[in-house]
Amino acid sequence: MLSRSSFTSLVVGVFAVYVAHTCWVMYGIVYTRPCPAAAVAGGAAGCVWPYLARRPKLQLSVYTTTRSSIGAESNIDLVLNVEDFDIESKFERTVNVSVPKKTRNNGTLYAYIFLHHAGILPWHDGKQVHIVSPLTTYMVPKPEEINLLTGESATQQIEAEKQTSALDEPVSHWRSRLTLNVMVEDFVFDGSSLPADVHRYMKMVQLGKTVHYLPILFIDQLSNRVKDLMVINRSTTELPLTVSYDKISLGKLRFWIHMQDAVYSLQQFGFSEKDADEVKGIFVDTNLYFLALTFFVAAFHVSGETSVFRN
Repeated sequence: MLSRSSFTSLVVGVFAVYVAHTCWVMYGIVYTRPCPAAAVAGGAAGCVWPYLARRPKLQLSVYTTTRSSIGAESNIDLVLNVEDFDIESKFERTVNVSVPKKTRNNGTLYAYIFLHHAGILPWHDGKQVHIVSPLTTYMVPKPEEINLLTGESATQQIEAEKQTSALDEPVSHWRSRLTLNVMVEDFVFDGSSLPADVHRYMKMVQLGKTVHYLPILFIDQLSNRVKDLMVINRSTTELPLTVSYDKISLGKLRFWIHMQDAVYSLQQFGFSEKDADEVKGIFVDTNLYFLALTFFVAAFHVSGETSVFRN
């Protein structure tokens, strides 16, 4: 039978292994193994090369539509067009978006973001990349303060009760921010060990004897906060949309993909939009280095308290 000190030592050992495993997993997310240097120098076929290394002239186009998939340029609206798109330069622009009648009637509106060669329409460019993001979400609106003054008639009280009960049903809200990222590192991937998280965002083309991956376009869903949501009324015909862009490194891209997947999993388990927003705030409102430091300090603090308890 284990003594109390032996049991405490076992708990401390298991906790240390857990912390070490967590650090190893985080390192595996941030660090990506590149294609071997010898293979890169020899132009081996097993390497996947960045298309951005060719320095193509790119154009960024943002369209809106009520359909979740499009095959041509019909029934879509162009809301933003950046002809001389520089992947190294961050920007933020606010545009007014027309809200279709279907969206005003509790429908959905999608944003299609295309990154393509300058001067060519996206559906005529075989090397374009695109990503889709809903600009609307369903949520119970925040109840407004209703002040029933003394001496109100019965009719006024009934109308106020109807308004309060209507707030219990989810309605369509407008996402007023759209945050875009492009992975800018000229990273040469090892074709035999492509990271699964990044792989689903990659589109590859054969150029001569080598395989290239087109620019990796990413939408930062963690930046979609509840405070930026706006209720869509039936009388609303236009709504503002702030489109912001910034470059992103490969390590942060992989970390952000895992965090977004974690938040999505929480929502699938029944977390509301407001609950998920609190989780988003941990990563968006806190410096990542400070967050990592907090984790290590907390881990050593718990380990120290366990040792004191054992003694």
